[in-house]
Amino acid sequence: MNRTIVKQVASLQIILGFVMMVPAIVALIYSEWYSLYGFLISGVITACIGFLLYTSVRDTREPEYKHALIIAALGWLMIIIVGGLPYFVIAQMTPFSVMQQFVPDGFNYQSSLLYFKNPLHCIFESTSAFTTTGLTMSVHEPSVGKAVLFYRHFSQWIGGAGFIVMALAIFRQIPGQGSILLYGSEASGTKLKTTVIQTARSIWKVYLVVTAAMMLYIGVGTYFILPDYPLSENIFDAINHAMAGQSTGGFSTLDDSIAGYQSIKMDMLFLLPMLLGGLSIPFLYRFIFMKKFSEVWTDIQTRAIIVVSMVGGIILSLLLYNSEEVANPIREGVFQFLSALTTTGWQTSNINAWDDLSVLFIVVGAMVVGGSAGATVGGIKIIRALLLQKGLRWHISKIFLSKNTVKTIKFNKEILYSEEMNAELARAGIFTLIYLLFVFISTMLTLFYMSPDYTLADAIFESASAQGTVGLSTGITDPSMSPILETVYIVQMWAGRIEIIPVLVLLRALFYGTKPRII
Repeated sequence: MNRTIVKQVASLQIILGFVMMVPAIVALIYSEWYSLYGFLISGVITACIGFLLYTSVRDTREPEYKHALIIAALGWLMIIIVGGLPYFVIAQMTPFSVMQQFVPDGFNYQSSLLYFKNPLHCIFESTSAFTTTGLTMSVHEPSVGKAVLFYRHFSQWIGGAGFIVMALAIFRQIPGQGSILLYGSEASGTKLKTTVIQTARSIWKVYLVVTAAMMLYIGVGTYFILPDYPLSENIFDAINHAMAGQSTGGFSTLDDSIAGYQSIKMDMLFLLPMLLGGLSIPFLYRFIFMKKFSEVWTDIQTRAIIVVSMVGGIILSLLLYNSEEVANPIREGVFQFLSALTTTGWQTSNINAWDDLSVLFIVVGAMVVGGSAGATVGGIKIIRALLLQKGLRWHISKIFLSKNTVKTIKFNKEILYSEEMNAELARAGIFTLIYLLFVFISTMLTLFYMSPDYTLADAIFESASAQGTVGLSTGITDPSMSPILETVYIVQMWAGRIEIIPVLVLLRALFYGTKPRII
């Protein structure tokens, strides 16, 4: 394997090893000794292997574009596989009697840690966490212990900003064009500073500031809305939900996601973290640090998300009202549409009880579209959706222009000539086609392997949720699901996080190598 690829993937494993060791602090605070040992063992093994590989490879070349894409695909694949190690180790080490101590008082179900004795479930949970999806094998989340709960949310938070972005901010061994290519393989490609290293650090600066603000916002809001809620639980929830919200990950510390609070005011409280998570980090940087407040409306993606959230929430509420299947159509419609559009995945409604029209609307109008490019969201990204609709209007309008007219189009504050617009449309169109093809194939497999209790609309919804790293579920995703279907969703979440193309490049390299081929 190319030495440059090995070195960069090894650097990601070093970071992953330290990420695994952070939850050991939480395990120490809550006296969860088996979890403490599990995180330390997993972290040390992962970091040491990464360090040995990193130091054994010397004199590496600057990565080319093809290398950057392979590093993104292979690096993330190793992260989601190895990232499942703590779940497996802790599940194997923890006695059943200790597991059952994690089950809240008054309940008699078995601890969900038992499910992580299955290695595939561990990889699924790790994939869902690091890709910020939110589908889970933890049927009863509180029963896995505080340390594992924190690891799930911390994984989402780290994965949201990106491992390659973090590696660039920490390891400075890739200068110039190589760092630009690596940054572009995972992030939006937007530079906030003169160098990519400075840009990566600025991204983390924004990420930290917004997350800290949301911790305070959720904690204080919960204190006033639910004054009887235990303060220690409030603080723990606020930390974890802030990380899940900013990363649009959708994991929760509660058994029924945000619905567990059983409060309409709490539902409203969590709208802001979802909205902020769906906005691009470059926009947040300009808004917070450069004081460009007008960009709330002048930034094309931010304006679109605000408008689509309001309109889509109203339409979904009306559909749920007409279906007569939902007790609180406005409350659930507004919350679930924003959750789907930002691909956060927090859930307050039994989507399995929805009518097919409501399910298909939220899939097409929100989950497939996704939030802003440059954010932590999945989907095709709202900028591509805007480009495709603008391109369609442009192609129709230019038919009526004279032959001598210079055909240009204004999009996102830029003037594009015909050739440039066609190139942008081709890239957006090809990506969208591949994206929908992934969803279609997954839907067919879901129909074949799912329980007969579910419908075609449920299959489409679950497949779109995995591909868009959304995390909302109709109930198909479950520890009892087919291992083949579970593997399909793992591949979808992996491909959805890095936008598919790096996965296809990796497959091409595995089958044909990196040498050019005439097609």
